[in-house]
Amino acid sequence: MRHTVSDGSGRYDPLDIASLQLWQQGQQEDNRQQIRRLLVNLPLAVEEELTPRQRQLLRMHFTQGKRVTDIAQELGISKSTVSRTLARCTQRLYRTLRYSL
Repeated sequence: MRHTVSDGSGRYDPLDIASLQLWQQGQQEDNRQQIRRLLVNLPLAVEEELTPRQRQLLRMHFTQGKRVTDIAQELGISKSTVSRTLARCTQRLYRTLRYSL
């Protein structure tokens, strides 16, 4: 039986290191494809799945980097409304985009 962890001297089995590196390379490529699909589909999902108000709040928060409190003050609505709306946006986008990955 081979040991897959250090033998106490700080050395690792070269086969384990090579296997890990190959696995990581495979995972990186898979992730790149998923990220590309996500980047293509995200703007479409935002335009097609969200209401104009949801898009406004989403852009204020993520694109402009505004805090929930700042958005609420600027628009004259409660913080909880902003927070709930952002949560609904992200849930809807997640449900829409998870099948494209």
